Amino acid sequence: MLLDLSHTIEDGLITYKGLPAPVVCDFLSREASRALYAPGTEFHIGKIEMVANTGTYLDSPFHRFADGLDIADLPLAGLVNLEGVVIRAMGHGRTLTPALFQNHDLAGKAVLVHTGWDQHWRTDQYFEGHPFLTEETAVYLKEAGTALVGIDSLNIDDTADGRRPVHTTLLGSQIPIVEHLCHLDQLPDAGFHFFAAPVKVRGMGTFPVRAYAIW
Repeated sequence: MLLDLSHTIEDGLITYKGLPAPVVCDFLSREASRALYAPGTEFHIGKIEMVANTGTYLDSPFHRFADGLDIADLPLAGLVNLEGVVIRAMGHGRTLTPALFQNHDLAGKAVLVHTGWDQHWRTDQYFEGHPFLTEETAVYLKEAGTALVGIDSLNIDDTADGRRPVHTTLLGSQIPIVEHLCHLDQLPDAGFHFFAAPVKVRGMGTFPVRAYAIW
């Protein structure tokens, strides 16, 4: 099985309130290209202007730390073909504690937190009251040796906490984060492999990914 776990980026999409929506347009339209090629031949060249935190995206350590690895420097082995495990967090409220993650083999795994919040994508509710991990949970995941942590809600941190302790703990330990995942309800609890490789861009701490799973 092959399952897409990414939201679609399109013109005008608001991923996070306060950040601008992407502008998706033509750089060279098919109509304009006809003057450049032989009769009957045309091409399209698109243009996109967006902030890095758009759609389903991956955070590298550079997102939080000036001396951290940026998107281009992240080892590919830590982003693709990772054994995955889904932690089912629906019905556990907003604050997701270490108890949810106990009794799971997390070492070297992509740990994906299924909150069901993706059902609110592209609605006002998506931006209010999202589930998040606690600082203690981030420490637990770090000590458990997780390779990557993903979530299907607005932010892996409580956005009311300006310290952003989950980002600080995980990215400070070279553990990438993927936010705004979707369709985690369709994944098995384990026994799949997860992929989330961004474009290899220098000087970026965050970039969209086409996240997916195979099992």
